[in-house]
Amino acid sequence: MDRADIENLERSTVSGVAPAKTVEIGGWLVALDDGAIGRAKSAVPLRHDLGPSALSEIEAAYWTEGLTPMFRVADKPGLRAVRDALTDRGYGFGKATIVEVGNVDRLAAVRDTPGELIEAPDADWGSVFLGPGFDPEDGAGRVAALSRSPDAMYGCVREGGRTVAVGCVTFGHGWAGIHGMRTDAECRGRGLASQVLAALGRAAQARGIDRIFLQVEEDNRDARSLYRKCGFTPVWPYRYWSR
Repeated sequence: MDRADIENLERSTVSGVAPAKTVEIGGWLVALDDGAIGRAKSAVPLRHDLGPSALSEIEAAYWTEGLTPMFRVADKPGLRAVRDALTDRGYGFGKATIVEVGNVDRLAAVRDTPGELIEAPDADWGSVFLGPGFDPEDGAGRVAALSRSPDAMYGCVREGGRTVAVGCVTFGHGWAGIHGMRTDAECRGRGLASQVLAALGRAAQARGIDRIFLQVEEDNRDARSLYRKCGFTPVWPYRYWSR
């Protein structure tokens, strides 16, 4: 991916999760929010070859808003100086998350019978985030953020009058982005998530967008296997850095 692709993907990522406020500082996109989604409350470099000169100003932007600074930094050689500087400032990093990209046409065709598409999330859609096995406070925060995404469609699978699998696709900066994939704990392993993904792929297809991305924790083997079968390939890992 070239520099423009990286920048547009990161801008699309942040706009899709609708932080309360964003500012740009020295080549970084700084998302200022106190919600549950890390992408909505962290600063991300718009290039993979930036130095650490803007870190102090970014920290000040968080403190001014009464927020805790957090950085989302790709594990790329050109950002090593940033990672070293964060370490010197007392920051540590969490587990890796993988950015993966795919082809919309392939995703749209992954299931003959896709899930349902809705223009706005309803209470049943949000209820999947609050079910057994999910943190209810975290889930409520994610539902709120994705519900206010400026340009999105929502996918779901319903069985017996109950919503059992959901996801969201957002649009911006030439990319479609997958967010909020959740399946009811009692219904996993039955291909419901792939039905949701097919629906979201068809929503992007209808917009004439051919590039799509998602983010998945490195150690989530089941999800990574699913996304691989749907044509997604890894492009870079990143980690959240906080004190």
